[in-house]
Amino acid sequence: MKKFFHEFKTFAIKGNMLDMAIGIIIGSAFTALVTSIVTDLVTPLIGILIGVDFKGFEIVLPRLYGNAEPSVLAVGRFLNTVVSFVIVAFTVFLFVKALNSFRDKKDAAPPPPPEPTAQELLLAEIRDILKAAKTED
Repeated sequence: MKKFFHEFKTFAIKGNMLDMAIGIIIGSAFTALVTSIVTDLVTPLIGILIGVDFKGFEIVLPRLYGNAEPSVLAVGRFLNTVVSFVIVAFTVFLFVKALNSFRDKKDAAPPPPPEPTAQELLLAEIRDILKAAKTED
């Protein structure tokens, strides 16, 4: 049992686990921010342009079989959720795209060294001649 808890502790404290936890916390805060932007800013502007109030846009279905509560299709809340999803998905796409381009630049092979100039070739030849002369002595 002790080994089990030690393995769990090792797993839970690994860097990847902490990174994931931080990502989840920031993601939930970002979701709340996007939801507020959509419901408080974007949706009213779209509503002004289209002439429909999304917050109260509901379709009330008729009662069947004498139910006391009518069924309501909350179309406005659904549209807010769809817009929020599109914004979050687009932001994540941009983030992943930037991360991949950064990774591609990092993983790119360095350019090959330039070819030696004629002067460098001549100096190397002289060096080799001097080394050969020195070893003959």
